[in-house]
Amino acid sequence: MPDSSTGSTGNTESAEPAENTVDPVNAGSTGSAARPSRRAVLAATTAVTTVLAAGATAHAAGTSGVPSAPASSASPDDRKLRALVSRMTLEEKVGQLFVMRVYGHSATEPDQADIDANLKEIGVRTAAELLEKYRVGGIIYFTWAHNTRDPHQIASLSNGIQKASLGLPRGLPVLISTDQEHGIVARVGEPATLFPGAMAVGAGGSRSDARDLGRIAGRELRALGIRQDYAPVADVNVNPANPVIGVRSFGSEPEAVARLVAAEVAGFQRSGVAATAKHFPGHGDTAVDSHTGFPVITHSREQWERLDAPPFRAAIAAGIDSIMTAHLMVPALDDSDDPATLSRPILTGILREELGYDGVVVTDSLGMEGVRTKYGDDRVPVLALKAGVDQLLNPPSLDVAWNAVLKAVRDGELTEARLDESILRVLRLKAKLGLFKDPYASPDGVDRRVGTRAHRAAADRIAERTTTLLVNEDRVLPLSRRRQPKLLVVGADPASPSGTTGPPTEVLAGALNELGFTATPLSTGTAPSAATIDRAVAAAREADAVVVGTYNVTASSSQRTLVERLLATGRPVVAVAIRNPYDVAHLPAVPAFLATYSWTDVELRAAARVIAGRVEPRGTLPVPVQRADDPAAVLYPVGHGLRY
Repeated sequence: MPDSSTGSTGNTESAEPAENTVDPVNAGSTGSAARPSRRAVLAATTAVTTVLAAGATAHAAGTSGVPSAPASSASPDDRKLRALVSRMTLEEKVGQLFVMRVYGHSATEPDQADIDANLKEIGVRTAAELLEKYRVGGIIYFTWAHNTRDPHQIASLSNGIQKASLGLPRGLPVLISTDQEHGIVARVGEPATLFPGAMAVGAGGSRSDARDLGRIAGRELRALGIRQDYAPVADVNVNPANPVIGVRSFGSEPEAVARLVAAEVAGFQRSGVAATAKHFPGHGDTAVDSHTGFPVITHSREQWERLDAPPFRAAIAAGIDSIMTAHLMVPALDDSDDPATLSRPILTGILREELGYDGVVVTDSLGMEGVRTKYGDDRVPVLALKAGVDQLLNPPSLDVAWNAVLKAVRDGELTEARLDESILRVLRLKAKLGLFKDPYASPDGVDRRVGTRAHRAAADRIAERTTTLLVNEDRVLPLSRRRQPKLLVVGADPASPSGTTGPPTEVLAGALNELGFTATPLSTGTAPSAATIDRAVAAAREADAVVVGTYNVTASSSQRTLVERLLATGRPVVAVAIRNPYDVAHLPAVPAFLATYSWTDVELRAAARVIAGRVEPRGTLPVPVQRADDPAAVLYPVGHGLRY
């Protein structure tokens, strides 16, 4: 979610991101921009440089109102940032705390439909007007907001945003973010490289793979001007009925999740992109989606320490740059009935004081029901800041939220010093990510880094190590091109995750065709009708074997009827759970069963190679699968996975 400081140390410009410090792009372009002159580059960055220099002078003269650390403990850069904060107006300070959505593919010339959406929801026409009116410190990209058409457009949008912000009086670079978890949650699609999701990586169990995923994905995001990613998910999915986390989690074993979280964090941050561990204090044991309801976690404090805390501790130890809050209640941690996002005992008492975290804390989207159940939209941002939050993400009404924070300071409910504390963390992160040195993306960087052959090959290799073979009676798998050349691929075709081609049956059939089979796709949907099932059965009788994709099968699902009817044809049936591995418990008669943990192209192609015997199935379950008739009994334990 939103589905969306410096906790780490070291050189802010590593060898990899330094290659991206090239001349800014003409931000007014809506496509691939030409490289501007050196004079244009200097003009575009003068504003920030001047402000930093002037701020340092003001600080030296003793005019700063920002609480400062002793001279011995404050670095020169930190003193400049404190001086920079001291020069901001109150309105500018309030703006720096917000990360906001905006519609459109261009910062200055979006399509008319996006202008209309911006006017309706935000009261501005464009991203440039958003920055001028509210001086927001961050902008989040969404596919549905039409921010992410293609790599060069994304880079141009990012540059337009930076140019608009830096052109304002005392203008600052913008921290651009997105939810690029990979798997079922991704905002930047092909031709960018898309990787398996967290539970698939958990099935692979490789810290090296998790680190490589973060490193490569981070390099591509940075090339697009995106420097904060709301990933990885640090929730431990101990509840199979969890409607919102599920396969977005690395698994159900806290220590295994912790290892992979730390590895992915290291990969992202090595690439010069801020990672974000979410959703603190843990969203893994919920049966309610916080987008639409208010979940309650009933873990005791001891259970929380044992189950939920380890991945966040590991992320902090790995130098995580930002942590996202959860809109849920944990009575054992705070009995006030407030969501964690608004809980000072949780965010300041536990996260800051007990766990020692001093990086950026960002809320999950403030438009979600979980944080709006108890308080109005004018109170939520104020209470979040009082709890210890630094970034307020995507409020439903920016005008209401922005003015509420401004009023709270003027009325004395919030002090300006409290705002300064969070602003300094945000500016430290911007400085660490190189935004004050060079906030721009370049066309050359996009071409060199995004969706390269090497990156795609790495994604394919990682995916091959995640596909999990749960059942293989009588050695049905692998299928043979000689004995079973003609295949029928049927099953659920949920909407493809952002930026993948889909639908799953066509992707899987296409991959099998490339491997030498003659595969025919037939979509039967997540709730096939009797007529659809009859059509699939008739087609199965003409095939040598059937591959059926399942999606969140339940006891009453007509997907079960489909599989049973396909089995009755006598043809070999291979089931592929394209989301939750728990499907296998409801289909006990299937002789061969694979789990891919997502229906993205990279995972389906890997499954095809396993089905064809081109690669060995190497994944093992990162979660237990309970029996359908007795949920207290384990059908397949963590670590289960067959080989050929």
